[in-house]
Formats: sequence, C-alpha cells, structure tokens
Amino acid sequence: MYKKFYRAFSQAPSGSPSAMLHMACHSHHYWPDITLEAVQQYWHDAALLADDKWGPIFHEKIPAWQNAVARTLQIPDAGQIAIAPNTHELVYRLISALDPAKPLRILTTDGEFYSFARQLQRLEELPHVEVTRIPKTPYATLAERFERELHTRNYQLAYASLVFFDSGVVFPELLRITEQKPEETEFVIDGYHGFFARPIDLSKVADKAFFTAGSYKYLGAGEGLCFMSIPSRCRLRPLNTGWFAEMAELENRPGSVNYGDNWLRFAGATMDYSCLYKGLAIFDLFRREGITVDKIHRYVLNAQSRFLNTMDKNSHPLLNRERLIHHDLKEGHGHFFTFDCGTTENSEKLQKELKARAVLCDRRQHLLRLGFAIYHDDNETYQQVFDSP
Repeated sequence: MYKKFYRAFSQAPSGSPSAMLHMACHSHHYWPDITLEAVQQYWHDAALLADDKWGPIFHEKIPAWQNAVARTLQIPDAGQIAIAPNTHELVYRLISALDPAKPLRILTTDGEFYSFARQLQRLEELPHVEVTRIPKTPYATLAERFERELHTRNYQLAYASLVFFDSGVVFPELLRITEQKPEETEFVIDGYHGFFARPIDLSKVADKAFFTAGSYKYLGAGEGLCFMSIPSRCRLRPLNTGWFAEMAELENRPGSVNYGDNWLRFAGATMDYSCLYKGLAIFDLFRREGITVDKIHRYVLNAQSRFLNTMDKNSHPLLNRERLIHHDLKEGHGHFFTFDCGTTENSEKLQKELKARAVLCDRRQHLLRLGFAIYHDDNETYQQVFDSP
C-alpha cells in the first residue's frame, strides 16, 4: 500500500537479484521519492539566495520542522526543539553545561548506542567522572532496578534509550520514571529507535527531560538532521557552544556569552540543510496521504506477525522463537527483531546467507537484526528469508 512512495529506491542495486528484500530499515530507511525534489529545491534556494537563504531557513523551514516534530511527539513548545547534524553533538553540548568543578555522576544502562557509550568511556578517564551502568537484562526488572538507583544517589545526569538499539526491546515504564525523576537530575531519553516508529507522547515529560532523535532511521529523510527537545525552564549554559546560539544578537554582540530562552541555547554552527528540506517534504507527504505514526506502527505490527507465522512454519536453526529476543509486540517492542546467534561467526555466516537470497539485514556481534518498514508489501510473507538460495 505504501510502497508506491518508494519506487525510486525499491529497486535492487546493480548486479543484485531483482527481488531484493530490505530488512535493515531500522538502520537506514529508504527515502521516499519526494526527497529528490526536496534536495533540488534546496539547491535552487541556496544558489538563488546565497547568504540570504538564512532568513527562510531560520524563519520558515526550521519552525516548520519543529512544529512537525512537536505534533508527532506531543511536545507543548515547539520552540524548545534544537537541531544539529547528529544527536552526539547535542548530548555532548548538554554534558558540557554541567558544572566541571563538581563531581559528575552519570546513570545509564549497559545497552546504549556506540556514540554515547564511547563518550562515557572517555569521560570516565577523568578523575571527577563516575558512571553507573544498570544491566538492561532481565528486561522485566529493568524499570525497578534503574528507578531505585536513580533515587539512591545524587546523579547529575541520567541517560537511557526508549528502544534499545541492539534488541529492539522497549525500556519498560521509562516515561513514568522520567516524570518522577529527582529535580536535580538532568534526564536524557534517547528516542532514535522509537521516533516515527512507535507512538510517543511526551506531553507529561517535555519539561522534565531532554529527548533526542533524528531523521536517519524511521522518518526516512537521511543523515544530517537530528534534534533534542529541551525542558522549558532550562537555564544551562553549554560550554560547547556555536555561533548560531548568538544568532539573535549577531549585529549587536554584547561582549559576553549570553544564551536565549529557546532552542538556540543548544545551537551549534553551520550545517547542510538539504536534510531539513527532505524531512519537511516527507512530513508534508505523510500529512497529505493521512499516514500517521499510529498507522505506520499498526502496519509494521502486522508485518511482524506475518514474519512470526512464517518463521514458525520453518525449522531454522537460528531464526526461531528460542533465539528471538522477543517481548510483547504491542507494548514492548520496536520495529525490528533481534536474534541471538550465539557467536559472531554464526551471525556473520547467516547475514551472508541471507544476502545470497536477496535479503539485506545487519548485525551487532552475535546479534542479527531484521527490520520492518511501510515499503514492505502488505502481503509479504517473508518466506524469502527462509528459502534456500
């Protein structure tokens, strides 16, 4: 039903089988056809307007993007949504705003994405930084264990994923935990694997937590456009700050480092805004066609159910219920399945076998991930995953 919007990107690469089944969509979604026109429009605007392009970008395009994100996540104040080329830049800018003269205690899990996990390892080399990592498994007790630790010690920063990148499992009760967090703790929700996949309502926590995500995965607008929502009462002064943060006072610099009361507090510097045009084009396309996150989620749930039915009819040594890191689909799972193949060698071998039968997927060490998207046919049974080459 939705595949018609992805005609230009649903063809097999040169030299590959024609019936390619793209199941790495949790890593990189295909771009809707409309994004080609959007990139061309960006080129036209930039070439025609030159330096004058900043007016439309900052006064029209960015507010339109902020409003679209705010509607999607039910964030009350769209003006509190900062943008940057990646979430790492935004999160590190937040960390830089914490008092470097005081001990820095950070609470997180052992299941966070590489960029944040690596940054924490580097920070831990400093004598005043202490990181506590709560094991994500067993998932059934994660909420209890994380919340208990959050209220046990004085943490300056807490950081957790809404949907874990390696397993697709949803962090149980994370929004409730955030809503009841200690006042002195800055809280960051990594929402990248949930944004534009699962319905998310931040209306109760928007003024309590930072929320990060971007356009690279489920929105399908490509890399280079990420965002972080900021609590409205935030008065932090990032040490890592760029000239965009002073955009309102460029012509009359006060001689001191001041910060605005909107998203520019966390602004960086110059970036490529072609991704902004692509993201807006997709939001507009989906609005015209009545495609909502709820509909996308239901579509993917149906696809996942068809996959499970097909899987259960086959006797695959690795792709089976016992190997599937699987929780309730409606309440506790993202838009991809993860199979524990036991060893890195097993997952690598299986990935190659799947590619040989025109199924594209990805893996993380011993874990193999299979994703689902709205550009999969609505009658796709996924038997291709299990057939012999």
